[in-house]
Amino acid sequence: MALRLDSRARRINLVIPKKSSLKKAYEFAESYQDWIETKINELPSPIPFKNNVVLPILGIAHTLRIEKIDLKTTKFEIRNGEFIVKTCLDDPSPRISRYLKSIALQELGKLSHDKATKLNRKLSKFVVRDMKSRWGSCSTDGRMTLSWRLIFAPMEAVDYVISHEVAHLIHPNHGSKFWTLCEKLSDNFTAGHSWMQKNGSNLGRYGETPLL
Repeated sequence: MALRLDSRARRINLVIPKKSSLKKAYEFAESYQDWIETKINELPSPIPFKNNVVLPILGIAHTLRIEKIDLKTTKFEIRNGEFIVKTCLDDPSPRISRYLKSIALQELGKLSHDKATKLNRKLSKFVVRDMKSRWGSCSTDGRMTLSWRLIFAPMEAVDYVISHEVAHLIHPNHGSKFWTLCEKLSDNFTAGHSWMQKNGSNLGRYGETPLL
């Protein structure tokens, strides 16, 4: 049996082997109750999409300004360090997420296609979405998926993740040749890799509501 922290979902998962007793599994989890509470409490606080919060968008800090208007259409503008949202909704969070996903699709997609071109390869499909266990995936036939939440990471980290996935167009494994190519594609491999190792799990807190 094992307890695994899912920092993005902000929970502890209990892994139970086949044919194991559920009663013993629950007793096992209860015996680690203090550890579970400590790990959950150590996670950084969620950052909901509320007025005046600061959001890092593609490496630049922007203050979220939510303005109430009578129009049914929600309007967005990013300028001079501000992310302005004009809306009639009491909670525009879903629309803010959707808008940021559209930016991620455009900007992360452009960088991904550019790096693929450097290898004389093309991406046959590119999508962004929420990913539970990793930040991206890419097959040798050119199908790439990235987490839209990478939009909250600094550019050297974004560049590293994209370089990592694009390298899989050539090498489907994580052997030495893969890492050599990944480093070659990256603008700053060391900084990007290090940032994701230390801070990647924090990206999931943006747009999340604190638990009551």
